Amino acid sequence: MPSASCDTLLDDIEDIVSQEDLKPQDRHFSRKHVVPKARKRNTQKYLQEENSPPSDSTIPGIQKIWIRTWGCSHNNSDGEYMAGQLAAYGYEITENASDADLWLLNSCTVKNPAEDHFRHSIKKAQEENKKIVLAGCVPQAQPRQDYLKGLSIIGVQQIDRVVEVVEETIKGHSVRLLGQKKNNGRRLGGAPLDLPKIRKNPLIEIISINTGCLNACTYCKTKHARGNLASYPIDELVDRAKQSFQEGVCEIWLTSEDTGAYGRDIGTSLPALLWELVEVIPQGAMLRLGMTNPPYILEHLEEMAKILNHPRVYAFLHIPVQSASDTVLMEMKREYCVADFKRVVDFLKEKVPGITLATDIICGFPGETDQDFQETVKLVEEYKFPSLFINQFYPRPGTPAAKLPQVPAQVKKQRTRDLSRVFHSYNPYDHKIGERQQVLVTEESFDSKFYVAHNRFYEQVLVPKNPTFMGKMIEVDIYESGKHFMKGQPASDARVYTPSISKPLAKGEVSGLTEEFRNRLGKHPSSVSHTSAAGRDAARSLMALCLRRLRQDGALRVSVGLALFALFLAFFCQNL
Repeated sequence: MPSASCDTLLDDIEDIVSQEDLKPQDRHFSRKHVVPKARKRNTQKYLQEENSPPSDSTIPGIQKIWIRTWGCSHNNSDGEYMAGQLAAYGYEITENASDADLWLLNSCTVKNPAEDHFRHSIKKAQEENKKIVLAGCVPQAQPRQDYLKGLSIIGVQQIDRVVEVVEETIKGHSVRLLGQKKNNGRRLGGAPLDLPKIRKNPLIEIISINTGCLNACTYCKTKHARGNLASYPIDELVDRAKQSFQEGVCEIWLTSEDTGAYGRDIGTSLPALLWELVEVIPQGAMLRLGMTNPPYILEHLEEMAKILNHPRVYAFLHIPVQSASDTVLMEMKREYCVADFKRVVDFLKEKVPGITLATDIICGFPGETDQDFQETVKLVEEYKFPSLFINQFYPRPGTPAAKLPQVPAQVKKQRTRDLSRVFHSYNPYDHKIGERQQVLVTEESFDSKFYVAHNRFYEQVLVPKNPTFMGKMIEVDIYESGKHFMKGQPASDARVYTPSISKPLAKGEVSGLTEEFRNRLGKHPSSVSHTSAAGRDAARSLMALCLRRLRQDGALRVSVGLALFALFLAFFCQNL
């Protein structure tokens, strides 16, 4: 085997370099004579790329989101909270579904048609290749339905984590958060009330005072989603009301699955909450109370009458009867009889003169006979409810009523039509023509011809579109009435009452930004609006800069490392 040794031994490794070879320091100084050649680039294109991230980027926080909500005011409040958090994080909330990168569909499970619309929207989103996040009562109650497979879901008590779910969905993941909020084992009312929010109407704040209920109605699917009663503490609700008034709100709606049951789980009551709230309602602003079932209002009738007579509380109450047959009510497990309902109605009509009482009726509940239905018709004829919600019975999957023998579909439809005819046979507002009323103007009519106001009894009054009226109390003379409205002409000597509150937020502006959110965004909440073009451009530029830094971060570390190594090598060679 050949020897590995060399014939000539080297005293030092530097002996390999001849006298004619350049020394390392000579190589370093010779670089000074090298002139780099600049590469031309399209400056305009470069600047455009610098200011906006790639269109196919999956980096969260820059996409457009379309939000669709079905159902009750509680669900609408949840939708407003989710929109506020997403906008505060940097997403653009758009009203154009086709422009959106992601659809957030906030569902209602009360009736079949609402779920059918929800299912159709999912299919349409999939056809248009949109990212999808589902919310509301449908996926919360039945998350394992076939048409929900593979889709992200945000539970009704997890709306404070909507940004996380949207982020992961945009990255291509499927996320499901369906847990309950608890504190020391006690179920909470839901997500915090001080979250950012985008109100659909900047003048109206919807406050959910509790979630769930104490009933077990055999037809109700909402119970499967919202669960048992869980109330928010009074101080948190009062703080939310104060904050709303500071942001220019002039009307507050209290909502839940059953406002009458409020506080039973935390040792308080609805009247206790209302007395605290009326103390913070400024002059010129109003409070509207939501739906309450008969059993839980019976024990508070005296106190409720006093509160409904308060000048800053609408004399309005929604009390669902569902049927005037005790047999049907028993099958529904409504926990009251028709006599209980009449007692509530008669007492309030006596103690709160002029009060508006709204109610709900279900036509064609399983087992309902013609005689049962006629008893319901007689109740409507007797009380002539000015606001009546008539619903054909729909069997909801998983409910006890769905397993009962069903009333034929044609019979249900006919009973619905018959009751509707009774309801439309009277006009509740004819006797009010010629009255002078004080009304609070809060919105525009659907046909955009009038402003919509409400009087002391939460009756709808249409007034001329004078921009100075919006958000104000004015005096009008009633000159016309219809089935669901009156028309009022501002009195010649009318006074305009300006609520003693702040200027309302702009439409689409994010409300309720906490100090934590302000610090994270580095800007004042008044600049955060999904309808402000300047705000969007600024946000996008800032986001683009962040994205460039993220993309360049890895290369930057490598470049700095090589530069430091080169400097060290040069210094070492110079000192040889």
